[in-house]
Amino acid sequence: MYKKILLPVDLNAEESWQKALPTAITLCQTFGASLHVVTVMPEFNMPMVGAYFPKNFSKQAHEAISEAQHAFIKEHIPEDIVTQSVIVDGSPWEAIIKAGKKLEVDLIVMASHNKRKFVDYVLGPNAEHVVHHAKMSVMIVR
Repeated sequence: MYKKILLPVDLNAEESWQKALPTAITLCQTFGASLHVVTVMPEFNMPMVGAYFPKNFSKQAHEAISEAQHAFIKEHIPEDIVTQSVIVDGSPWEAIIKAGKKLEVDLIVMASHNKRKFVDYVLGPNAEHVVHHAKMSVMIVR
């Protein structure tokens, strides 16, 4: 049923993946699907933002996140699951959808964890946007 599953992961926020990861792993093992672990980085190249960071900061940040993401994959994802590490820039929900389209995933599995407002309590701001704008299936895990 599913061939490619995307799992958004914020490496600094365990709640972004803690509940969704076991679901994604089970789905991958059940359907023989590949797992695409996506981490979104802020857009450091914008002139307004980039002026506050040293030159080459974006490249260094990408390298550090790549290293951390590979360690995350090695620690949390079984070796029998074909896994791809993906790092994208931009706003989280837009970058998740863009990565999903580019990778041609069948399903996005993500956690709902933010509880600031009622709508955030129900979904979470990024999850809500992904659900409303993604063309592929989205599974929200609570």
